[in-house]
Amino acid sequence: MSFSSKGTVHRSTVTGRRGMIASAHPLASLAGVRMLMQGGNAFDAIIATAAALNVVEPYMSGLGGNGYMHFYHAASGTHQVIDYMGTTPAGAHLHLYDSDEKHTKGPLTPLVPGAPAGWLAALEKYGTMDPIDVFAPAIEYAELGFPLTVINALWINWDAPNLRKFPNSGQVYIQPGREAQAGDILIQKDLANTFRQIGRNGVDAFYRGDIADRIVSYMADNGGLITHEDLQGLQIHWQTPLHTDYRGFKIYAPEPPCQAVQFFETLNIMEGFDVGGLGHNSTANLHNFIEAAKLSTADRIAHTIGNPPPTAGLISKEFAAARRAQITDRAQVTAGERFNERRLAGEVEPGDPWHFMQTENTTHFEAVDAQGNAVAVTQSLGGLFGSSVVIPGTGLALNDFIRWMDREADSPNAIAPNKKPEMCMSPVQVWKDGRL
Repeated sequence: MSFSSKGTVHRSTVTGRRGMIASAHPLASLAGVRMLMQGGNAFDAIIATAAALNVVEPYMSGLGGNGYMHFYHAASGTHQVIDYMGTTPAGAHLHLYDSDEKHTKGPLTPLVPGAPAGWLAALEKYGTMDPIDVFAPAIEYAELGFPLTVINALWINWDAPNLRKFPNSGQVYIQPGREAQAGDILIQKDLANTFRQIGRNGVDAFYRGDIADRIVSYMADNGGLITHEDLQGLQIHWQTPLHTDYRGFKIYAPEPPCQAVQFFETLNIMEGFDVGGLGHNSTANLHNFIEAAKLSTADRIAHTIGNPPPTAGLISKEFAAARRAQITDRAQVTAGERFNERRLAGEVEPGDPWHFMQTENTTHFEAVDAQGNAVAVTQSLGGLFGSSVVIPGTGLALNDFIRWMDREADSPNAIAPNKKPEMCMSPVQVWKDGRL
């Protein structure tokens, strides 16, 4: 690894002939490679990587979070998605979130975690190895410890004021009397034991066993909302992904509430412009792209949390053509990325994709194997360290996804019980001529 004079990090190119793992941390990628070397497939490798990331990047994703897995299963020739986003607890009523603090950190902010259910469902259906063996690298890293990188130390120190608000969280991640430094060894024995319980006893160890009891007890004692009923009611969803064609490429991504529909609509709008002829990064190309993104953002905010959302209309070529016709040489006003009940004069108005419906009807890492399976995962705790709550005795950092929901009652993404938020996580696969 070398550093340029501007501080840019450069990594050497990695190649492989019988498989590949790409993730944000070398120890996590190594965990996946170990599965492939032991005869496992891409599904075993991706879950080993996911578990290891929980240990070596505990502020990004993990058992207490949620996500989406998007994969191509070579034997059946099918593209599938596992949606393991949890919902808000049954007690998550809007009036409880009457301050920014309650809305952004602490025990009111977690969705029911879906990651354990999603990971184990993928292993059960398509993996070849036992969960305890897949979790072995994560257990090793957590139990024996691993050296913090510069980035690890940076994010621990960044969130330290929030972590210190919750004594157990501070005990797990913060060195007494000093800031975290690169090279410090972070040991997470409770997290190792949590992985061991789930690996040996399955998904019920998390949602119905001792881990569940500890989550619910903490919530009850600290003003949180998650109950046994919330945990036991967690459901994952198997989907056939959406797809669109763009200039010879076939692109697959999850359906709403993921925000891939915005990506698809933007591409569909841009397909009608002479992108190559206008020149790379030309003023005209950039203007068209920005205006297309404004239109698709307005449509995503207005339509992707519907019941059901007009997905087919949103990603149709005809709807894109209608929206493209609204782009002129002038910039349009936009209210931004989130719902805003106070509209601006001249603001971009959402379109009406219902007229384009056919009547018949959002940390990212990847693994591929020698059999042709290709798995992409995007998952998260929401914000840095999620809620900053770590459940005592488990090493489990809980997400804060409720912060990504709105406190405006009129928003389609408003906080409400048993509800999934709109979600920017959208693992995408791009194929051309049958190749990834």
